[in-house]
Amino acid sequence: MIGENEVDLEEIAAKRTAGGGMFDSIANMANSILGAGEHICLPYAIRQAGFFTGLFLLVVLCGVTDWTIRLIVINAKLSGGHSYIDIMTHCFGSTGRAAVSFFQFSFAFGGMCAFGIIIGDTLPQVVRAVFPKLPTIPILKIFANRQFLIALCTVGVSYPLSLYRDIHKLSRASGLALVGMLIIVISVLVEGPHVPVELKGTQEGMYSVVEPGIFQAIGVISFAFVCHHNSLLIYGSLRTPTLDRFAKVTHISTLLSLVSCATLAISAYVVFTDKTQGNILNNFPQNDTLINVARFCFGLNMFTTLPLELFVCREVVEQYFFSHEAFSPQRHLFFTTVILFSSMFVALITCDLGVMLEITGGVSATALAFIFPAACYIKLVDKKLPWYSRTKLPAVICVAFGVTVMSISLFLALAKSWSPEGSAKLCV
Repeated sequence: MIGENEVDLEEIAAKRTAGGGMFDSIANMANSILGAGEHICLPYAIRQAGFFTGLFLLVVLCGVTDWTIRLIVINAKLSGGHSYIDIMTHCFGSTGRAAVSFFQFSFAFGGMCAFGIIIGDTLPQVVRAVFPKLPTIPILKIFANRQFLIALCTVGVSYPLSLYRDIHKLSRASGLALVGMLIIVISVLVEGPHVPVELKGTQEGMYSVVEPGIFQAIGVISFAFVCHHNSLLIYGSLRTPTLDRFAKVTHISTLLSLVSCATLAISAYVVFTDKTQGNILNNFPQNDTLINVARFCFGLNMFTTLPLELFVCREVVEQYFFSHEAFSPQRHLFFTTVILFSSMFVALITCDLGVMLEITGGVSATALAFIFPAACYIKLVDKKLPWYSRTKLPAVICVAFGVTVMSISLFLALAKSWSPEGSAKLCV
């Protein structure tokens, strides 16, 4: 009896100290939004939508994201599920289970591939800028090689971090990534006004209201704010997981993200206007020291954010195929290794994923962020309430908005796939 009591007390103590605090969860969620790198595209989204419409979309979509992230946890409470897959299975059966598993995995795996490609696009530039003669030195020139740096960063940094079982243990790496994001924002803010005149855009028509690329902009901004595939993992990692505490985590994380994204988008767009590129760092000269620091931080963010996406891929596989089996360290190691090295292989041979990433990313992001959470909520709340009731109407509008954006994004991406611009570019 004494032995049993001691075990019980140890288990209770372990449960009380397990998990992370609110700061850990805020760092993970903010990193899931900001660290993914899509914020670099936001000045281009402002250019596509028009200055005032772009800012309006930024604020509105941030607010909708905040609501739908919390909606997933509310849905989990209402359905008794412990994961996104459980919720969709409860609401839509095996079809819902298959759909959310596919979209979660494709979004997270597509992100992992993109992060590897970004590492290959940024870090070699920084290395060559710091050590201009390195590519000419035998043996050492490998450190300026794109493929070598991708493999080194993935195996040396991302792989060990990905082997963790608990997501809250990534909070220190997430905190580092957030510092990197702050450096990127400050670098663009400081260096933007000082770029050579020939690199700056025209000031005429800068403060436009609406531009023809508004739907592409909605897709880019939506993609930038999506972290719904991580929401239940982050909720579960809280030491005391309650709706109120998670709401605070979500509010603070999305607000931090909005401030950072708006600062970056406005400060870059007003300088480069019609010359604004998809990756805003490419607008700056190659020899700009502070921007090279930002490029380094951007690459650093990629291999600390990559494990967050791998957590999702692994969780989807575990939930879909092994939901009724006990945790297996061998299975954990096997799937971590296979998923990570598969994404690394794609990044090693591909310079640009082309339209495939737009289809999987854009469609998956819209489904995960807007359609599924709202559709599940409509299913789970009182069935006697009409669709136009105060409880259900916001969710109905959210589903309609999501379906519209997804359809238009898919149409535009498929149209682009018929052009040479849409094909993947190999760099073997």
